[in-house]
Amino acid sequence: MMYRLALANLRFPASAEDSVQAAVAAIEDGAAAGARIVCFPECFVPGYRTVGHPVPPPDAEFLERAWSTVADAAHKARVAVVLGTERILEGKLLASALVTGADGTVAGFQDKVQIDPSEEGVYSNGEGRQVFEAGGLKFGVVICHEGWRYPETVRWAARRGAQVVFHPQFHEAEPGGHRPTTYADPANTFHEKAVLCRAAENTCFFATVNYASEGSPTTSAVARPCGTLLCYQPYGKAGLLVADIDLSEATGLLAGRSRY
Repeated sequence: MMYRLALANLRFPASAEDSVQAAVAAIEDGAAAGARIVCFPECFVPGYRTVGHPVPPPDAEFLERAWSTVADAAHKARVAVVLGTERILEGKLLASALVTGADGTVAGFQDKVQIDPSEEGVYSNGEGRQVFEAGGLKFGVVICHEGWRYPETVRWAARRGAQVVFHPQFHEAEPGGHRPTTYADPANTFHEKAVLCRAAENTCFFATVNYASEGSPTTSAVARPCGTLLCYQPYGKAGLLVADIDLSEATGLLAGRSRY
């Protein structure tokens, strides 16, 4: 079974409201391209909280309105959505992903369970994992740091039938850092090699989506279950990366054979 997905490799939003407008536009573009699901970068709505990107304080009311707007857009476009976002739970701010079906219903959230040390003081660790379904596709979501450095997060989903694991991320250039032009080049950081490994060691597709930024050390890409690269977005170029995947290739064989 062939399945078309789209990764929204977009610029960092200029404002919280801009993030919602950009998400809606990308959903519409994804539908026009024939995609059945669109995935966004980490915390795209309202924007990832980091130095150099002023983001308004967490606002539960804004988030509720934003999620409703995105769900309506998904319904109108008949496209499922994995929206990188944040949410406030029991007074704690969590990096998360909102999952909606193509009918606009909210399937749930996947919170970021394993945060990076640099995020302490901004985001809190979430709890629990789940697998989602959308139009015959079974998938999981791992967010940035936890997908690159904690392989068990991907294996958890693959062992439960996920054919694709989506990986919303945030990764910008650092001063003096290497600026890649070819995916998984030996001169690049380990992150892109990890993308290929996560797919190969679990026999599933791994779809990673980053923001579009100048000199970005990683970009959006899709890795096949054999660990080879299917496609990637040109570095720094904003737009949708659209990929057709054959779900029959995602057997989960190696994930299922793991005894750990």
